[in-house]
Amino acid sequence: MLKDLFQSPDYFHVDDLLTEEHLMVRDAVRQWVKKDISPIIEDACQSATFPAHIIKGLGELGCFGPTIPQEYGGGGMDHIAYGLMMQELERGDSGIRSTASVQGSLVMYPIFTFGSEAQKRKYLPKLATGEWMGCFGLTEPDHGSDPGSMITHFKDAGDHVILNGAKMWISNAPFAQIAVVWAKDEEGKIRGLIVERGMEGFTTPETKGKWSLRASATGELVFDNVKVPKENIFPDTKGLKGPLSCLSSARYGIAWGVIGAAMDCYDTALRYAKERIQFGKPIAGFQLTQKKLSEMITEITKAQLMNWRLGVLKNEGKATPAQISMAKRNSCDIATRIARDARQIMGGAGITGEYSIMRHMMNLESVITYEGTHEIHLLITGQDITGLDAFH
Repeated sequence: MLKDLFQSPDYFHVDDLLTEEHLMVRDAVRQWVKKDISPIIEDACQSATFPAHIIKGLGELGCFGPTIPQEYGGGGMDHIAYGLMMQELERGDSGIRSTASVQGSLVMYPIFTFGSEAQKRKYLPKLATGEWMGCFGLTEPDHGSDPGSMITHFKDAGDHVILNGAKMWISNAPFAQIAVVWAKDEEGKIRGLIVERGMEGFTTPETKGKWSLRASATGELVFDNVKVPKENIFPDTKGLKGPLSCLSSARYGIAWGVIGAAMDCYDTALRYAKERIQFGKPIAGFQLTQKKLSEMITEITKAQLMNWRLGVLKNEGKATPAQISMAKRNSCDIATRIARDARQIMGGAGITGEYSIMRHMMNLESVITYEGTHEIHLLITGQDITGLDAFH
């Protein structure tokens, strides 16, 4: 891959809306990505290998659970700082951002929000440093967009429960020390449990043959009569509200993250178009190329402003799940289109590993699907504005 020359587009001076701490956090992650991710990410994707050595750096940067209070090992930062971190990580690669946002939003967040004090003290500090990595088990082979129909379940067996079932498409599963798993109790109520590697009957086979998120480790969670101590069950949360609140936290990070990928595609295509000479002039001087570039920077700018405003609302405790859903859908939609237009501007060069475009294109096909498909998010907005449920 060529040298990382990324320059961040900021057409409406959104940086002026950020605090000094925001800018410091953003720039620290940006420099780390240029130094530690860009030189290795192409080889990692070509070989479909998760670069496990980066976990230490992610922990030292504070990318695991940055909004978790410092007393539990987190960064105690606000939600805009978290969003900017995810933006910069995904500018490097969606798989790297996935690793961090699963750890923070889908593992540390539920333990902090729903866990007992003992669970928080036991798990959060080790997760914050990356000493332990976690994963999140909600999706099943036959239950994706409709998680309420899950069949993974557990039965009471005295001081422990017996867990059976399977989860699929689980980021971090192959190497995670713990899994936050959602399963039905004997009354059919959805509960959260912390399952630890080494518990007999718990396995995590890796998912092979992916054309997307190739630098991220994906797997299954298989539970065959796994004995889980009752102290590993979240004490109070019951129903879908628990896992769905985790998804809102993760979707918020994705809304910021994919704009990082879009910014990288735009910046790469812009630089290329100004240097590539055809018919006696740079291709950036042709109307159809300028149309693509102009539409890219317009959509990026709109999304940057939406994300910033959503961050303010989240900091104030006012952001609704439907607002987060809209931002996730919008960001993923424009990022996938920007990646494709950038590839077209770059011609054949756009499909090679010398540039990041094709890798972003493939990654974004996963990101527009996970944490709620484009269609599901449209229906969430539809239900919010009409008051009518189109899911059933």
